[in-house]
Amino acid sequence: MASADDLQFQEFDDATNLLAANPDATTISITDPNDKPKNQRGPSAVVGRDEDEDLLGNEDSDKAELLAGQKKSAPFWTFEYYQTFFDVDTFQVLDRIKGSLLPLPGKNFVRLYIRSNPDLYGPFWICATLVFAIAISGNLANFLTHRGQHGYRYVPEFHKVSIAATAIYTYAWLIPLGLWGFLMWRNNKVMNIVCYSFLEIVCVYGYSLFIYIPTAMLWIIPSEIVRW
Repeated sequence: MASADDLQFQEFDDATNLLAANPDATTISITDPNDKPKNQRGPSAVVGRDEDEDLLGNEDSDKAELLAGQKKSAPFWTFEYYQTFFDVDTFQVLDRIKGSLLPLPGKNFVRLYIRSNPDLYGPFWICATLVFAIAISGNLANFLTHRGQHGYRYVPEFHKVSIAATAIYTYAWLIPLGLWGFLMWRNNKVMNIVCYSFLEIVCVYGYSLFIYIPTAMLWIIPSEIVRW
């Protein structure tokens, strides 16, 4: 009767010689049944695999997911979800402001500036700047108009900040919301219609308000013609 040592698999020299003659041959290890066939690649294939690993970044899973287009968005109740709406640099904001002031004939502002990365950073700060510009200009205009009158005493009108903020932010949010709802309803009735997202519409309306910031400064000039 054969012993246990006789029943064990042995390594033969013929297999070694075959692998040396043909490096691309496929070998199967029978010591572990869970192992799968492995393809022995040549030096050029190993170099290519190393370059692919460098591009994908094995130690940076987020980068690999981004390159594969499989990176999941964060839930809407987290800070990371809203952080993506403010992911713009100064060059992009200035370029969009310039585009809102000097539109190019025959060019779509949304497709040219907004669609690649719509943001809320520019519209938010443009609205905030416009609120304070209106409040400050209104107070200065009131002071210059009544200056020199008998018994006049200047009193800051801080309520103008609240009025301006309510009017501007309501305009910058409710008008785009209504327009977006109309486009969605229209898109369901008529096919093949150009549709914009709510964020794109808010971005367009927000950047379009920049022109009113220098215009509000004209209120300071004590002339009714210039103010109107």
